[in-house]
Amino acid sequence: MKRRLQLHSLFFGTVLALSLIVPEIYAQTNQLSVAKPPLVLTMPEDTVPAIIHHTIENGVVKFSSTLRPLRQIAGAPEPFYSYFWEFGDGQFSFEKEPQHIYRDDLIYKVRLYATNSYDDGKRPPTRPKPLKPGSSRPVLAATNPAAGSQFFKSGGNVEMKTNCMPKPGDDMMLVLGYRNKPENGIASLNGTLSILYNDKEFNKDNFELAESRTYNQEKTTTLNQQGSFASLKVNKAPVYYAALNGLDRNDLLSETYNNLVIDPEGTALIKEKMAAYRKNESWKFENLKSGEEKFIFLNFKTTPEMIKDTNAVVKLTGVFMPDNPLATTELFTIELQIVASHDPNKMMLKNSRMNFRFTGKNRKLTYKVRFQNTGKGPAKKVDVGVAIAEVLDKGSIEILDSKPKITPGKPSYTNQSYLDTVSRADSIHFVFNNIYLPGTLQKGVKDADSTMGFIEYKIGFKEKPKKLPFKSGAAIVFDKNEPIYTNKATGRYKMGLSPGIIAGYGFPFKNGNTPLTGQKNITFGLSLAPYAPHRYYWQVELYASTFAEKEYPVSRIMGSERLVPIEVNGKRQEARLKYADSTVRTKVMTINIVPLQMRYNFNKYFGAGVGTMVSIDVDKQSTPKKEAHYEVPNAVGVGQEVIIKNAFDKVSSSFKDFQNTMFADIQVGKVRVGPALGFRYLYTFQGNGNRLITYLTWKF
Repeated sequence: MKRRLQLHSLFFGTVLALSLIVPEIYAQTNQLSVAKPPLVLTMPEDTVPAIIHHTIENGVVKFSSTLRPLRQIAGAPEPFYSYFWEFGDGQFSFEKEPQHIYRDDLIYKVRLYATNSYDDGKRPPTRPKPLKPGSSRPVLAATNPAAGSQFFKSGGNVEMKTNCMPKPGDDMMLVLGYRNKPENGIASLNGTLSILYNDKEFNKDNFELAESRTYNQEKTTTLNQQGSFASLKVNKAPVYYAALNGLDRNDLLSETYNNLVIDPEGTALIKEKMAAYRKNESWKFENLKSGEEKFIFLNFKTTPEMIKDTNAVVKLTGVFMPDNPLATTELFTIELQIVASHDPNKMMLKNSRMNFRFTGKNRKLTYKVRFQNTGKGPAKKVDVGVAIAEVLDKGSIEILDSKPKITPGKPSYTNQSYLDTVSRADSIHFVFNNIYLPGTLQKGVKDADSTMGFIEYKIGFKEKPKKLPFKSGAAIVFDKNEPIYTNKATGRYKMGLSPGIIAGYGFPFKNGNTPLTGQKNITFGLSLAPYAPHRYYWQVELYASTFAEKEYPVSRIMGSERLVPIEVNGKRQEARLKYADSTVRTKVMTINIVPLQMRYNFNKYFGAGVGTMVSIDVDKQSTPKKEAHYEVPNAVGVGQEVIIKNAFDKVSSSFKDFQNTMFADIQVGKVRVGPALGFRYLYTFQGNGNRLITYLTWKF
């Protein structure tokens, strides 16, 4: 055995050495010769797969591995690997060097998923290794150590566990376990098992289910999101239903039974959960014996569109639906923080992207700080110091849960385990006292979960905060060691939309010969902007302007001394034309579109903005008129003035006369949300036009 391990180690080291030495030799040779370079086999260190070793003694297979050397991140704790072994027969282990007993001598594919923590390289790739355990079996009946017995820690019939937190660009293994616990009191169960993923809280999918591996004849099926899930129970459980209700077996064929919903609460719960996810996968299982535990292995890959927010928490839900109405439908939800690196000490903020509209003193945030003792001995004291963001109220902290599970408060006797909460100027310290938290490198420690702990708490805001991100971080001290600093958990606000109404009155600085420069107008419309912006933001507007009816001169024609015939009071006379004026009376309604506007709020009460506007005449009515002034001479040559007016038919037009306008304005009032008074100066490029609009706006 030792000889074999030495050979594997020698091979592994030789490959790495060649990847570094051979390129350098080739570079030196290439300077002296133009001959075709030799074929060089290189293997980048980060792409070297995990090498699986095994030995078999008396039917017991002992596993070990060779992994690439770890590279410590500067200033971080000592790097280490965590392990997930899939033995290829439906069993698994999280130990570094596990032992396993196979029930027969078939060929199995063994997989090792090694996760590097506090290491600046990539995770070693996984390569399945075929293994034939042989026909030798142990003399005494033996069972595999406890994948399942340590798996169902919540006490239910369904539970899930992952080998790591999801990291963009990596894959993640999830073990979906289900069982018929003895407390059910049912000798054998049939039913459906489902996994729900890609929660709708995020706009894009976070996971793709690359592969599912089943080992107990589970058959793929589907869930009808619109149908009755309880019908799965009804169709499979006639005998149980008859026994419960005292029915004859012939009654089971009745329409009443076929339309019966046995488990309305379970059905409603599953429908509610399914509505929160975009995708699901389901399997039918049969003949699950009392006390039996089985597992499905799911290989999830993070999508290219996966949210890159490393403070986000994604959820996956497992659903256990037994056909027997005596058994209960169960759900198990696991929360996973998206991470940038696989560090065991993490701080996360649940629902980190919030709706600012509903954020205030009554809003509570839920934080969770995870820690793991990676040392060689147990920790008796763990101090979790959390830097509290300025907008949060330390006095509102409420502890929800902890691991180790101990009572908050002062001890009542010597050496009692207790959780102390210490408030300082800008931080809160959760101190686990008189505990026993094993180290991952401690001799005899095989269960990685026993080395982990967490503190989960709620905290509220001091008052309505500013719409700005806020951060909290933690420092974790095991006994008297140096502190280990976690990531920063950042709270952010969703943009949100704020509709608004606009009502204004505009007037020109001077008269002109077009409606937009010479007429007063009334404006009414709508705006759309982000909700309660703190500083810079965009805004779009759509509003109509009705310009008052007004008459404009068009031209004047001067007369001459020549006499022309005209009709005055029904009599035909000759007169001289002095002059003739042509005018037009117009009434215009425009639609104004503001496609681009940048605004800035200096504070809650004063803001300014600049933008561009396009105006379109949606209804323009023009009535031409002509007024001629004549002089009618009499017998003594004295002239009498006669005015003749002519009105022509009204001319209507629409969707003409596009105009481009630039504007700048200021607002005073509740400029983020609420009423405000604005003053807007507009300059039109087409024609000689500038005007001022004063308006009221109210953002909701």
